[in-house]
Amino acid sequence: MNEKRTTSNTLSYMRAIEDPRFPFERFSEIAEMESWRKEVNRPIYHVHKWWAQRLGPVFRAILLGVFSPAHSDPFDLFYKPVRLTGAVVFDPFMGSGTTLGEALKLGARAIGRDINPVAHFAVRNALRAHSRQDVLDTFHAIERDAAPTIKRFYRTELPGSGPCEVLYYFWVKIVPCPRCNQNVDLFTSYVFAQHADAKRNPEARAVCPGCGAINTVRYNAHKVSCTICSKCFDPSTGPAKGQTATCPHCCHAFPIAKTVRALGAPPQHRLYAKMVLKPGGSKEYLAPDDHDRALYREAAALLRKRENPYPIAPIEPGYNTDQVLNYCYTHWHQMFNDRQLLCLSLLAERIRAIPEESLRELFTGLFSGTLEFNNMFASFKGEGTGAVRHMFSHHILKPERVPLEANLWGTAKSSGSFSTLFKSRILRALDYAEHPFEIRLTSKNGKMASDKVYGLSCPLAQDVAGNWSDFKRNKALYLSCGDSATTDLPAESVDAVVTDPPFFDNVHYSQLADFFYIWQRHILGKNGIHQSSTTRSSKEVQQSDRALFTERLTGVWKECYRVLPSDGLLVFTYHHSRPEGWQSILRALLHAGFRIVATHPIKSEMSVAAPKQQAKEPIDLDIIMVCRKRDGSLDSTPPSPSLIAEAAREARSQIARFSAAGRYLSRNDVRVVIMAHLIKRLSWLSDSVVLRYLDSMNESIESLITALHSSQQIHNTPTLFDEVPA
Repeated sequence: MNEKRTTSNTLSYMRAIEDPRFPFERFSEIAEMESWRKEVNRPIYHVHKWWAQRLGPVFRAILLGVFSPAHSDPFDLFYKPVRLTGAVVFDPFMGSGTTLGEALKLGARAIGRDINPVAHFAVRNALRAHSRQDVLDTFHAIERDAAPTIKRFYRTELPGSGPCEVLYYFWVKIVPCPRCNQNVDLFTSYVFAQHADAKRNPEARAVCPGCGAINTVRYNAHKVSCTICSKCFDPSTGPAKGQTATCPHCCHAFPIAKTVRALGAPPQHRLYAKMVLKPGGSKEYLAPDDHDRALYREAAALLRKRENPYPIAPIEPGYNTDQVLNYCYTHWHQMFNDRQLLCLSLLAERIRAIPEESLRELFTGLFSGTLEFNNMFASFKGEGTGAVRHMFSHHILKPERVPLEANLWGTAKSSGSFSTLFKSRILRALDYAEHPFEIRLTSKNGKMASDKVYGLSCPLAQDVAGNWSDFKRNKALYLSCGDSATTDLPAESVDAVVTDPPFFDNVHYSQLADFFYIWQRHILGKNGIHQSSTTRSSKEVQQSDRALFTERLTGVWKECYRVLPSDGLLVFTYHHSRPEGWQSILRALLHAGFRIVATHPIKSEMSVAAPKQQAKEPIDLDIIMVCRKRDGSLDSTPPSPSLIAEAAREARSQIARFSAAGRYLSRNDVRVVIMAHLIKRLSWLSDSVVLRYLDSMNESIESLITALHSSQQIHNTPTLFDEVPA
């Protein structure tokens, strides 16, 4: 493919994405580097929270591979101003919009659909055209009208210094002891603030369990004496440990969750510390005083006087909500304290008054994103990093025992506030939309680094079509919200489907997305995509039941089959740690009429994702599955005895390529590579044959995984995998 060449819409010949030489290991290096600063390197996909966000370089690489002939080098094309003029790309699970953005940057036309209105709303805000001046003017108007009132509730008085701003309030959950009825602080440790690199910066802060004074201690100290009351205590150990707590008054040990359930209401909180921003710009940890407590009571009283200040919506049972229901959180607003609810209601009221629809929606999206950092499920990350750990850092709704209340409007040194997220999300996304760039790996002072390469891509801001008729009138982007098993797309109307489907047993996005959705609906009204009271749908693909997941995914793949031409490609990324996950994806493809023609391992997700870092054998790879429409019926004959040997040979070759690039694969990474090659070969066979074969080969597959995992040899080639980027 030549630079800026208009591509042919026919994909009848073999594509670069189908070629075994597809340079997945080189693209993985770029994706690895980008993943450490994804919100900086691809800010357009991070204007709002979404789960399982895939990496932009991976999907740029996929699209180049889909629309390039087999003999071409997609890596060489990666840094050229390629234009896929006339090509139409469809993503039926658009999520945060990665496929769509990368397609638009390459000059293609893009169609995105998602059943979840929060995903649709986020992508619409990110990719639609906005006037920078109008956005800035609107922000300053909100700042003028709402900020002074909100900021007043985050101020304190310092003796000798006068008024100053509070950056963060520190709270602890309290539960009455079932035996003596004294309140027990659910501290796991009395050390509540330390540096992210504690060994180099050992100074930490601990609250005295006797008088509540804030003490400066070493982060790993086990015995200190309070500077105010002289009480000796172990700052590393608090009353809570695991699922139980021990009352410091009567020494009774009790189960925390069971005690909370007996109360019939969520745990209460006690304010124990604050971080203030002094007039000179320095920060200081202090104990709260009477002024702080009076200010909070004032906020609570004003909240009670407001009419319809916040949405009241129940939390429905589910895989990802049962944990909070177990702590008696029955409604979403219970995740905020009264000051947060008051200030959020003031901000929501002002945003609702924005007259222009696109700006009202954009700032509602900013408001919604701010919620993630301003609730009583957020916590303190410490010094040396972004201070606020958002509530979804673990992909679950986990009741936080020592929550952090941030300054909602924010200061120049705030983290996760409305004003700072406006700069880091909205303005940064506008910059990227106007001037997209790719990162190119380089070396600086002997360390792997990256440079930004501009001038490769088309601008991203679009006039968004809301239906096919509008889209075909030469618009570049069409977004819709609904079941992707049924669309208004004509038959054979798209050139390629490129997507990332959900898993059947992982994070249930709709159960978590309701946290944002109810506030969006509260501001914008109960119309359009916000008509339903919840983002949950009986038609969504993501299901805990494997059979239902397979059925729902089959429906979407069948629709993709219908809208693709006979030579069109379905390409998606996928991984799973369990055999059932591979069986489900294969059966859905078989039932929809597709066969797998190529599989390539590629860097997956974000390197800093908490679930990945905590896993014993993390999956760091996705598999790019390349599929074509099947010719003829499925083969019902048993697979060849050599099938697993053939799969092993190809898997070994791909693992060796990663080894040569300096990447060591975990056992689960090896598993996804092997399983991908197995199901590629099985995609020619009938459903019943496939299931019998996979069930009978479990032991052989495990032995093969062990052998390939232990046989890895890392070459002494310096790559970015040798160290974590700063």
